[in-house]
Amino acid sequence: MSAIIVLLIGLAAMAAGYFVYSKFIAEKIYRLDPDFKTPAHEFEDGVDYVPTNRFVLWGHHFTSVAGAAPIVGPAIAVIWGWLPAFLWVVLGTIFFAGIHDAGAIWASVRNRAKSVGALTGDVVGKRARSIFMIVIFLVLLMVNAVFAVVISGLMMNFSSAVVPVWGAILVALVIGQLIYRRVLSLPMVSILGVVALYALIGIGPSVPIQMPAEVGGMSGNAIWILILFGYAAIASLLPVWMLLQPRDYINGLQLFIGLIVLYGAIVLLNPTMVAPMVNGNVPEGTPSLLPLLFVTIACGAISGFHGLVASGTTSKQLNKETDARFVGYFGAVGEGMLALAAILAATAGFASFADWEAMYTAFGQGGVNAFVEGGAFIIHNGLGLPEATAATLLTVMAALFAGTTMDTGLRLQRYIFQEWGEIYNQQWMKKPAAATLLAVGSCLVLAFGAGGADGSGGLIIWPLFGTTNQLLAGLTLLVITVMLVRLKRPMWFTLAPLCFLLVMTILALLIQLRSFWEQGNMFLLVLDIVVLIAAIMVAMECASALKRSRAEMARQEP
Repeated sequence: MSAIIVLLIGLAAMAAGYFVYSKFIAEKIYRLDPDFKTPAHEFEDGVDYVPTNRFVLWGHHFTSVAGAAPIVGPAIAVIWGWLPAFLWVVLGTIFFAGIHDAGAIWASVRNRAKSVGALTGDVVGKRARSIFMIVIFLVLLMVNAVFAVVISGLMMNFSSAVVPVWGAILVALVIGQLIYRRVLSLPMVSILGVVALYALIGIGPSVPIQMPAEVGGMSGNAIWILILFGYAAIASLLPVWMLLQPRDYINGLQLFIGLIVLYGAIVLLNPTMVAPMVNGNVPEGTPSLLPLLFVTIACGAISGFHGLVASGTTSKQLNKETDARFVGYFGAVGEGMLALAAILAATAGFASFADWEAMYTAFGQGGVNAFVEGGAFIIHNGLGLPEATAATLLTVMAALFAGTTMDTGLRLQRYIFQEWGEIYNQQWMKKPAAATLLAVGSCLVLAFGAGGADGSGGLIIWPLFGTTNQLLAGLTLLVITVMLVRLKRPMWFTLAPLCFLLVMTILALLIQLRSFWEQGNMFLLVLDIVVLIAAIMVAMECASALKRSRAEMARQEP
């Protein structure tokens, strides 16, 4: 089949989701109020609570939630064929991710910008909050530790990307000053930022920076990981307008330009989907599509990490409550578009089916490499750009997205420790510097304690990320659903995705449990059991909380 047809169907469906379905959800279900005083105004402090232009905030939210996951997940999941991945990305974006992300912002804004973890204690109960906090901690630990490994790998393998990746931070610092102090208009600042970023991408191949394979007895990857965590610790303490907002905003614009380049190349080249529509001959050892598809592709369909960002940094910067639709739902659409690009690059970016099969020899193969190689093939043949330049463009895109997610992830971990300090009355833990040290320290313990000298410890527990992340999404939908019940509004639009996710997550956990047992991997087996117990308790909390809320509403009726 022509990749152009798949592209047009996907984009048309997601556009309909934003213009029709999200409008209905915003006006009839969440009933967003333009006159509601948001926490960004109520608690404005110039550091974390900052009323922000919705386009700038969209850039922050979108690039923070996107990371590398909407590329990696779909580019792995196409091993089952391109159609299942395509359907889950498109339908997941419209009916799951959009209402989840916008709903998490709305729920947090209506509760003093509390994180969804702390909010669970108020809305559902203290027992659910305890479960939520454990799951949140695991997810953030995985994201920060693993993304550091991913970025360090890209720095080691693509030395041409080092200058643009780190140069983008300097560009963001300048852009932040220009926006915050209103020196120039937003369109002018946007143009300057994008031109500077692409100039760095053009310079990158001319000035490659290669970290030595070993420095002072440590591997080059380990040195990059230490540098990344040092940077992320400083970044998490800076005011959001100084680095986080402008960096994410410019990256958001960069993504759209990258998508236009890739989509334009597809239209001009009109490649064929060389991968099978449904792969009936998957490599040995590949798990079943059902339910693993729904946890392999998280970001790009629905992801619990989004709820942490939505109720962590985004809700503290929302200027008007009605902006939640654009920032949250359209942020999910942007991620769906990136996931769609990853599917097309990983299935139509090969010269033949044999070339595609050579990439997908086992489950877990493909990922970022398939996206970069396939995308570079399409751009080179469609637009005539040198293949090395196209590969640098896509590598920088993936690295910048992973970097912005790590920035936000560490700041969110700092928030979590501060909230724990508030919940358990530990004054020292409420302080930003102390909470940041705890966040960085826990990541480094995982990276180097479990992973050894190369700092790859996060990868050890990464196989559980998909299920833990989707469990987190289920918990966020539970909070939103209970709030809707208490407000006497229709709950089926959030309850149906919640039930689907819980069933798929529990099934996936059971399959993984058997796999870890057969492999003799006792560490992951125990962790899997912990997450499985949490998932079952969440299902019970769902039933209990909804029953209580409905009974309470019934008693209040005359």
